[in-house]
Amino acid sequence: MFQHQRHKPPRELTQPRELLVVCAPLRSNINLSRIARAASCCGVERIFCTGQGKLDRRIARDGADAIRIETHRSLPPVLDDLRQEGYRLVGLEQTTGSIDIHHYEFARKTALVVGNERTGLTSELLALLDNVVELPVWGMPFSYNVATATAMALYEYCRQFPEG
Repeated sequence: MFQHQRHKPPRELTQPRELLVVCAPLRSNINLSRIARAASCCGVERIFCTGQGKLDRRIARDGADAIRIETHRSLPPVLDDLRQEGYRLVGLEQTTGSIDIHHYEFARKTALVVGNERTGLTSELLALLDNVVELPVWGMPFSYNVATATAMALYEYCRQFPEG
């Protein structure tokens, strides 16, 4: 009988992830901490955020040390800079023109932009994005928690680019 062992070492990436997370002002440091933890599991090295975001180290765990969090006053200048660096700006939001994430092909160099827990991404931010993807919902409420949705989107990106 095969013996399973817990906590095998993480997979090695053959190249650095060209995936970033950009957060609109979040209401909860718990959500930011959960996003940091999930992003760290996916090999993401940088998160951009606005507002008073602080990590709860008990929630972010090792992700608190593995990720560089950059806090900015406003996201539009950050998005402009990332576009200049060649990142595709992909929002995670339900809109009339959003693409079901199951049918979306991420660019290797992607900045995933996530919105506020209650208000989502503003019209101003949506206008700056290259694409918007959504996660289908089959029940109530109409959307997933921002940290859960971000983790799901990060996982889909990693599924498409498993080696980095």
